[in-house]
Amino acid sequence: MKQLKKIFRTFLGIMLLMPGTFVQAQTDSIEISLLTCSPHEEIYSLYGHTALRWHDLSKGDDIAFNWGVFDFHKPYFVLRFVFGLTDYELGAYPYHLFLQEYKEYGSSITEQVLNLTTEEKLAIKQALVDNLQPENKVYRYNYFYDNCSLRPRDIIERCVAGKVEYAPRDDYAPTYREMVRSCTRNHPWGTFGNDMLLGLRADQTTDMRQQEFLPENLMYDIDRATIYANGEYRPLVKERRIALPSGVQVIEQDFPLTPTECACLLLILSIIIAIMEWKRQKTFKYWDALLMTVQGLAGCVLFVMIFSQHPTTSLNLQLLLLNPLPLFFIPAVLRRRETRWWTIFAIMIVLFTIGSLFQHYAEGMMILALSLLIRVIINFKLHSSKSKIEK
Repeated sequence: MKQLKKIFRTFLGIMLLMPGTFVQAQTDSIEISLLTCSPHEEIYSLYGHTALRWHDLSKGDDIAFNWGVFDFHKPYFVLRFVFGLTDYELGAYPYHLFLQEYKEYGSSITEQVLNLTTEEKLAIKQALVDNLQPENKVYRYNYFYDNCSLRPRDIIERCVAGKVEYAPRDDYAPTYREMVRSCTRNHPWGTFGNDMLLGLRADQTTDMRQQEFLPENLMYDIDRATIYANGEYRPLVKERRIALPSGVQVIEQDFPLTPTECACLLLILSIIIAIMEWKRQKTFKYWDALLMTVQGLAGCVLFVMIFSQHPTTSLNLQLLLLNPLPLFFIPAVLRRRETRWWTIFAIMIVLFTIGSLFQHYAEGMMILALSLLIRVIINFKLHSSKSKIEK
């Protein structure tokens, strides 16, 4: 709902912080549930969402605790997100508003009622009160390591009297990149953007706990988890139910051409231009300048990601192909002066190709590298022919 962010600011913490709320409640009538929301078409929601629900059936109190509240309209939101400087908040608001929001999106909500003792419910209640304090409710969001899925999990684990033990999965250990790609598989340009920003560390395999940054994975693990306390095991989930069935989602079409198709068109154009240049025995300097400008500006984005707080972006081998360096050689290319750029770039393309053995590149990047290699070869050939003529 569009008004949801405003509502939570006025409702935030009222139900928990008012004197007497929940304190003397009959805990048998209180349910604490993990809510898992399926993805919808907003770009930030393609990975799903997780929240906690406090439901006091005797008093009628029904509150959703959502660690995914943010203000998209804050200044430089996208820039701050890219650099890992985004602050999210814990919001507490009526559960029916939470349902209504996801109903409008067409998402489903799966509810897992937790199998907790009286002491554990009260411990979670106190943890939620603490999290709602002004000094605690805002946290530095990190998509892989500290997000709206991991925060509820961590509270549950801290508040149970024993130890939460998860059943092992199969031997498959996906990388962060593979998991992100599975979420954006219907959005090729979203996948392209992620793959451009994610570096070498995103291709390392993950363990089960790391995979729980995705709500769907956490829901699966919680379903099969047990609590070990006082020499006994009990299931972590008492009941699973569908709180909200899937609805109708409006799917907006991406750009009609995929990244691979765009890269192929560039390759075809590069071949045509190279043939024309060979016939004329003269390079199209403005074509080189255009490619170098785009290459350099895109490289600036990848370069600044080195300083991002996202650990998986700090070492990105795609910088070998897209980096700010060509911007410094554009004047020499426009004047058709001798320049070392083409030699430097040829070496970088070779290293970029070798790097593909260690890092998965964004879709179409190898085709782009081939297009740029054509520029290197044609400049080498024509400059070499010119030198021979002058001699």
